Amino acid sequence: MPEIINTIVQVLLELLGQSIKALPSLLSALVVLFLTQYAVKITLKLADETGRRAIKSTSLQLLLIKVCRIGVWTVGILLACVLAFPGFELGDIIATLGVGSVAIGFAFQDIFKNFLAGIILLVEEPFRIGDEVVIGEYQGKVEHISIRTTKIRTYQGERVLLPNSAVFADAVKVVTAYDYRRTDLAVGVDYNTSLPEASQLLLQTIGQVEGVMREPSPEVDLVNFGDSSIDFVVRYWSRSQQRQLRRVQTKAIMAIKTALDRANISIPYPIRTLYYYDQEKYHDYSPVEVEQTN
Repeated sequence: MPEIINTIVQVLLELLGQSIKALPSLLSALVVLFLTQYAVKITLKLADETGRRAIKSTSLQLLLIKVCRIGVWTVGILLACVLAFPGFELGDIIATLGVGSVAIGFAFQDIFKNFLAGIILLVEEPFRIGDEVVIGEYQGKVEHISIRTTKIRTYQGERVLLPNSAVFADAVKVVTAYDYRRTDLAVGVDYNTSLPEASQLLLQTIGQVEGVMREPSPEVDLVNFGDSSIDFVVRYWSRSQQRQLRRVQTKAIMAIKTALDRANISIPYPIRTLYYYDQEKYHDYSPVEVEQTN
């Protein structure tokens, strides 16, 4: 029994001695990590200032900051590992990372996929931060593009986080890609209305609405003989932002309704014509069929 206790004591003493010997290396590694944190802050500040001066694109500025953060932390962690494990050289660490990259790739394939998609989105810039987009069933303004997700603020004030891989693979409609956007507004008039007069009135009215662009100029087209009306489409251009688009459309509808009322041009309700007949007097079959039956 005393021999077992002596063995345990010797093992503990050896572990303590090894820990004391490794303590300076561990402290050095912790100091390197502590200094790396400050180095990251300084590097990010310099990258931010440099990006604002040399790069106009906000997305590329973000990409520069992300690359600098990852690069500095990678170098700091590798140096800390070399100091913490003196017998483990930098080449061994890189080789170990290379061997384990396959297993890590399988375990974190979604994270890597979103990371690469985020870099491509930042570099190619199919849309920019501040653009209003439609991605799948979500519509709103792009607030931020991180390494993993694209953050969208919907028109209802909700935040949606979309994986970068889904954004990269899905169709994206950038509604603010251009300064102006066209609105097609349907208007129906009574069949007794003079069409040239109505067309001229609609064109004159929409041209006076605040927010409607003079160039490209508005257009009025006749498009259909409806069930109860002859249908026009008033096409005009306004600023592409959703808020501006809605405000101009409201003003346009109110102005058109007021102008048609003043001109005594009615916008008809749906009309249905009903025919009544005596079923005993009129039959669905012909007289010839009646004689053959008799």
